[in-house]
Amino acid sequence: MKAMKQKTFSTVVGAIFSVIAVLHLLRAVLGWNAVIGSFAVPMWLSWMAIVVAAFLAYSAFKLAK
Repeated sequence: MKAMKQKTFSTVVGAIFSVIAVLHLLRAVLGWNAVIGSFAVPMWLSWMAIVVAAFLAYSAFKLAK
């Protein structure tokens, strides 16, 4: 099996975290409900997830340079 290069890995991780941040942003802006089992996920949790995912995406893309 061929190993993935660090730059490729960081770019893929940055893209994944970017998608996660955008989906949380859409949930927060459009007011989508999220329920896991019987737990209703509060909207403030999505706002926190946007910040965390965006930071991780930024860090991954910065590392890829």
